[in-house]
Amino acid sequence: MTYKECIDFLYKSLPMYQRIGGAAYKADLNNTIALLNHIQNPHLSLKTLHIAGSNGKGSVSHNLASILQEAGYVVGLYTSPHLKTFRERIRINGSMIDKDYICSFIEQNKNAFHEIQPSFFEMTVAMAFQYFKEKKVDIAVIEVGMGGRLDSTNVITPELSVVTNISYDHVQFLGKTLADIAKEKAGIIKKQIPIIVGETHTETEIIFQNIANQNNAPIVFADKHYTLKNVKRFQKSNTPWMSFDVYKNDKLYINQIVSPLTGLYQEKNFATLSAAFDALKDSMQLSENNFKKGIKNCIQQTGLQGRWQRLQTNPLCIADVGHNEVAMRMNMNQLQMMSFRKLHFVLGVVDDKDVDTMLSLLPKDAVYYFCKANIPRGLKAGVLKKKAKTHGLTGSCYRSAGSAFAHAKKNAEKNDVVFVGGSAFVVAEVV
Repeated sequence: MTYKECIDFLYKSLPMYQRIGGAAYKADLNNTIALLNHIQNPHLSLKTLHIAGSNGKGSVSHNLASILQEAGYVVGLYTSPHLKTFRERIRINGSMIDKDYICSFIEQNKNAFHEIQPSFFEMTVAMAFQYFKEKKVDIAVIEVGMGGRLDSTNVITPELSVVTNISYDHVQFLGKTLADIAKEKAGIIKKQIPIIVGETHTETEIIFQNIANQNNAPIVFADKHYTLKNVKRFQKSNTPWMSFDVYKNDKLYINQIVSPLTGLYQEKNFATLSAAFDALKDSMQLSENNFKKGIKNCIQQTGLQGRWQRLQTNPLCIADVGHNEVAMRMNMNQLQMMSFRKLHFVLGVVDDKDVDTMLSLLPKDAVYYFCKANIPRGLKAGVLKKKAKTHGLTGSCYRSAGSAFAHAKKNAEKNDVVFVGGSAFVVAEVV
C-alpha cells in the first residue's frame, strides 16, 4: 500500500471521532487493550507523562516536550487532532512519524484491525506507543484525546499526570456538570503518581482531591502556588513574543521567560507548566535554563501551530483553534485589548458543539465570513449564518475556510484585523 492508500484506509475503515463524531466514540478500553495485547504492549516499557484537560493540554504537552528536548532527552510526543497531516500526531524531537512506518504498521496489523474493529483513535494510540518503543525514546509526552478515564491513552502509568483545567466540552460524553467532567478527567490519576491540576474550581477541587487521596497520589493545584507577573507582549523582528516572570508562593521562582505563544490563555498554561517542571526537575535533572529555552523554542522544536498564530501582518491575520466557551471567551478578551478599525471574523464550527453559547460571546460589530469545516461534522455555513443572525451577527457564506479567509483579507484595510476561529478544522485550512 502507498502512504495515501494507508491514510485512506485509516479514514474510511476505522471510525474517526474528528470526522463523524459520537459514532466513533468507544466508552471503554477493551479495543485498546486488545490491540495493545496484539502488538505485545509496547506502552509497558515506555516512560511517559500524561496530559489531560479541556483547554491548553496541547500547548502544555508541546512545551513540556520542548523542555525535555533542551535537557538532551529523546522525546516522543503524541497529540491530536492534527491540522495538516496525520503525521503531526506522532513526533520524536519534533520530527513527524515516518510515512514508511505508518504503512508497515498498517500492513502488519491489518488482520487485527478487521478482527478487533478499533476506532481511528485507538489504532493511532497503539501506533504511537509501538513507534516510540521501537525508536527507543527516553520519555513520551502523551496528550489525552477526550476526557481521561476511558480515553485510549489511559493505559499508561506515567511519571506525572497533568490536568490543565475543566470546562464545558464534549458534554454528551463526559457529563453535563463540571463535577461530572472532572471525574472523567481525574480518571488519569494513578496510584502514588503525582498529579498537577492547573486551575482550582469550587465545583471540581473536591473531586480531584478525593480521587488523589484514594490513590495516595500527591496533588498540586498549580494556580494556588504559581503565578505569572510582569507579563509583557512585544514584537521583535516583526515576530510577536510574550515575556513574564514566574512566582512560586509569592517568591520569584524563574524570571525573564520569553515565549512565542502570546495568547491570553497561555498565561494559565505557563502556571501549569511551571508546576509540572517543578515536579519533574529533580528526577529528570531539568535546569532553569532547560525550562527557559524549551519555552522559547517550543514552536520550532515541536511544530506547534494554531495557537493565537499570526498568519500575516498587513492586514494583521490571527488564527486560533480554541473552540469551546472558555477558549472563545479568552480569545475575544484578547481581541478587545487590541486596537484596530474593523474585525473580519472567519468562522466555522462543528455541529455537536454548543454553538449558541459560542455565538453569544462574539462581537456584533464584526464582519463575519461563515464557512463549513471540511469534515462531515462541520456545520453548514448557511445554518451557521442563520444561527448567528439570532445573536445579531451578520455576514456572508463561503464554500470553504480558504475562500472565506481570502475574501476577508481582500476586504480588510491596513488597520483591520482578520481572525480565523471556531474550530481546529477551520484553522487547519488556513495555517
